[in-house]
Amino acid sequence: MLCNDVKRVVYFFLDGSLGEVKQRDYKTHLSICPDCEKRTTVSRKLRDFVRRRLGRDNAPDRLKIRLTRSIRAIVIE
Repeated sequence: MLCNDVKRVVYFFLDGSLGEVKQRDYKTHLSICPDCEKRTTVSRKLRDFVRRRLGRDNAPDRLKIRLTRSIRAIVIE
């Protein structure tokens, strides 16, 4: 995995929605790239901050599915 790949999939990594192989590749890349490790740490802190501020309201499942599909379509392009 390259740095550009990490930038594109960091939130999928943090949500645990990457496949097993990509998850392992991501972790391997972090072990050799301090910049991406820092980017992941900052992204994790930002995600956690936003979650705390927004509370516990969950989006409807249909919305989650639509958003996930839209994001994946953008990432894959």
